[in-house]
Amino acid sequence: MDGVFITFEGVEGSGKSTQAEALKKRLASRGIPVTLTREPGGTRVGEEVRRILLDHDLLDHDHAGMAPLTELFLYLASRAEHTAKIVRPRLESGEVVISDRYADASVAYQGGGRELGDAFVESLNRRATFGVKPDVTFLLDLDPGDGLSRLAAARGETARDRIEREAIEFHGRVRAAYLAAAEREPGRFVIIDARRPRGEIESAVSSRVDELLSRQLRGR
Repeated sequence: MDGVFITFEGVEGSGKSTQAEALKKRLASRGIPVTLTREPGGTRVGEEVRRILLDHDLLDHDHAGMAPLTELFLYLASRAEHTAKIVRPRLESGEVVISDRYADASVAYQGGGRELGDAFVESLNRRATFGVKPDVTFLLDLDPGDGLSRLAAARGETARDRIEREAIEFHGRVRAAYLAAAEREPGRFVIIDARRPRGEIESAVSSRVDELLSRQLRGR
């Protein structure tokens, strides 16, 4: 594929969505074709799945405590649709695709947080992504307690979604799984301390992306 695939990952409140949006605006201002998308979501089907998985207005319904495998397969369904309809076509057309979460999120949240195991989740991810992998993944690393405190300060306790309401132990397992994934693939992951000032993080992201884009141009 001629395009470049960039993903942002991290625990709740790490600032990944802010950084993904900032990068998209920076690239667009330079005239670079870029698509910003997200998981779960990105497509009409994916957004419906997102509502089932995360909408805090549905917390009192039966699916609030859905089985871990049910949760995983819903994420995988959204991912397959997202990859087939958005990610792969845009990459094939030469665009930069930025995704706010992708396959690594399931390795962390369902593999680690729900304790389904990283190898099991990764095997299913390969099917759901059709083998598409990011060129670079920015992991904004943050203590889960700090991240949840950020969210509470910004949005209030009642606005938390189903995942954000999980116990701190769950979020600790998510962070550990993210760091383990980064250790397995150091060439793809860029770990950034999410406590750093926003501008510093943007600069670190931009530097790595500029290097990636330059290498891609040299290879054409």
